[in-house]
Amino acid sequence: MSYTLDRLITDASFDEIDQRARSALASQGFGVLTEIDVKATMKKKLDKDMDDYRILGACNPNMAYQAIGLEPNVGAMLPCNVILRKVDGGVQVSAIDPAASMLAIDNAELREVAQQVRGMLSDVVESI
Repeated sequence: MSYTLDRLITDASFDEIDQRARSALASQGFGVLTEIDVKATMKKKLDKDMDDYRILGACNPNMAYQAIGLEPNVGAMLPCNVILRKVDGGVQVSAIDPAASMLAIDNAELREVAQQVRGMLSDVVESI
């Protein structure tokens, strides 16, 4: 089982994909809580160059509330990260597959919530 939901987008710039990703996340009730510009961080901290790479830490408050109610320590695995990275031929969009990551927790109800979130993130990735 893959641990990410992936899509290669070839018809838009990195910044356009970023905006489309944020809109797609919002349409599914996710907000972006954190943002890491990995390219800028590596340049600043290590003086290393790399292609565009951004991590968006997305959270759907309703789903997070349900998950935390079922398993209080699940917050260690939140938010749902979505990465945007420049690759040959376009921009790769990858979202965490929460169903895969929740296999580590022995809680069937939590896995049901994770499946719902997986569907939402799958819709996000496909709609970008």
